[in-house]
This record gives sequence, C-alpha cells and structure tokens, in this order.
Amino acid sequence: MKTQAFKIRREGLKKIPNTFGIDVTAARLLEYSSEDELRELIAAGHVIAPWLHIGGGSNLLFIKDYEGTVLHSCIGGLEVTSEDEECVSVRVGAGVIWDDFVAYCVERHWYGVENLSLIPGEVGASAVQNIGAYGVEVKDLITSVETINIAGEKRIYGVDECGYSYRKSLFKQPEMKTVFVTYVNFCLSKREHYTLDYGTIREELEKYPVLNLETLRRVIIDIRQIKLPDPKVLGNAGSFFMNPIVPRQQFESLQQEYPDMPHYDVDAGWVKVPAAWMIDRCNWKGKALGPAAVHDRQALVLVNLGGATGADIVALSDVVRASVREKFGIDIYPEVCLI
Repeated sequence: MKTQAFKIRREGLKKIPNTFGIDVTAARLLEYSSEDELRELIAAGHVIAPWLHIGGGSNLLFIKDYEGTVLHSCIGGLEVTSEDEECVSVRVGAGVIWDDFVAYCVERHWYGVENLSLIPGEVGASAVQNIGAYGVEVKDLITSVETINIAGEKRIYGVDECGYSYRKSLFKQPEMKTVFVTYVNFCLSKREHYTLDYGTIREELEKYPVLNLETLRRVIIDIRQIKLPDPKVLGNAGSFFMNPIVPRQQFESLQQEYPDMPHYDVDAGWVKVPAAWMIDRCNWKGKALGPAAVHDRQALVLVNLGGATGADIVALSDVVRASVREKFGIDIYPEVCLI
C-alpha cells in the first residue's frame, strides 16, 4: 500500500497557528504539500465539514475553538513560466512565505512586490486577501489563481474573474469556502520603476545615497518595523481595520472641521481616509481594554497584551469603531477575518 505523504493530524484537539497568539484549537488539522495530496485528503474523506483553509494565520481572529477541519497548504516552489525583456511570469506555491517571495524577486531585480515587503502570511492568502501597502495592491501583479475545489476539481481563475477590490476578492465570498488556492501566478516587471508617493517613503529614502530595489525594500521594512509590533513578541494581525472609502462630499464636509485630515483620492466621487488617523483623534492609541490594546505606535493595530481571548479583541474593536462613528460619522470595518 502506498504511504500517504501528507501530514494528517486528526487525533484529539490541535492548536491553530495564529499571529494574535490566541489559544484556540481545531478538531483536526490537515496539511498537504501538493495538489495530488489535497485530492487524496478529499477522496479519503478526511476533509470533514465544517472546514476552514488558512495560510499563516496572520489575518484571522478566532473567537472560540474551531469545531471542524482546519486545512493548511504546504505547497512550495517558484517556477518561471515565461520571460522576455519587459517582464517575467512566475508560478508560486500557495504555502510559500510571502516575504520570502518578495526577497527572491528583489534579489533578481524583478519590480512590483517590493512595497509589500514584510507583510506576514503566505502567497495563497495574499491572493485571497488582495494584500496591499504603500500604494501597491497584489491584484495588479497577479495574472491568475489556481485552485482545487472540494470535489477535487482544478480550476484556474484569470485575474479578471477574481473580483478584486480594496481588501476583497471572489475567494472571500462564503460560497467560495469549497475552493482552495494552490498556486498563484504573477507578472513582474524587469524595467526599473518604483512606487514612492505614499506615507514617508520619499523622506526615508533621503537617508540613502542611491535608489534601487534593495534600498526601497530596506526602507519599507524599516517603516513597518518602527510602526508595527512583531507578532512573535506582541500578538497581532497587522492592520486590524480597513481604511474607509467615503463620498467626496462627506470628506469635504469633515475637512472643514478637520483641515489636517489626511486623505487619498480614489476617483472623482470617492476619497480614502486613514482609519488610524481617526482612531488616534479619538484618543485610542496606546490605550487598553483588559488584555487587549490599541498599539502605541500604530492605531490600526490591535494587540494581545497577554492572555487575551478573541472575544477580548472584538470587545476592543467594537468600542473603537463606536468612537470613530460618533466623532466622524464614518463606519470602519475589520480587515481581519473573524472566525
């Protein structure tokens, strides 16, 4: 009989990895390292409902133990599928650590992902979440997403089918819980270009004698490390809230009362307002509610001070959201998925 190569951890309760450091378990935790192994898991009846597919657990908040199957992809590898003078196309396993992929691209002078340096998580989750930072969204680099569904059937979604918008994708829809991302295909530029007009990037670059991919990656990492806590030290999921996009008329009305309100134009009718600025103006930065707190250097980040439950984090989130709504008349919503 052929030995199953995939890791099947089914006996007893298993701790679910998550960067918030919440102590939660699943009834069973299954890992696989290829599409064939995922199909074998499905065919053998190991994927028992309810199920949840996770990456590195960096964008999840578990409110309680998960009474079902947690699946995790260990599919690795990067393959160059095509290349010319202008660009290079690569196929990357869903289980590849996202920042390892970014570092690989920077080393080879492939342009596009450098502003997404140090974002936690894995490549598969990047396509589900449409991660973004410092003026770049991953949707603009993805060409297609490969998947296997719960029936073991493969389907490749072209980027136009993925329903991408700010922190949203088709794969986040409830009906897509039966679809698992296995590979993501990217197109990266070989022509020198940078995205610099966001946050303090240009200011930080003045400290360096030359601009190149290595320098820009270093600057992005420095900015993130200054503002964001290390989840290995202080449990967190990075930015907890999405930046709201509001009608321009509403923004202009608020701007009369708050002339220093920062913003980013989306189009003629809509404006993105930094949630962190509003939370800070509500005097939440650095304040705690029990074992959960708003980080003292980045108000978008909620942290586990030690021993917090998912319910503790949600309670803090609720009062912060209520404060912003009362002061500015704007609803802010979690970027983190609540399970």
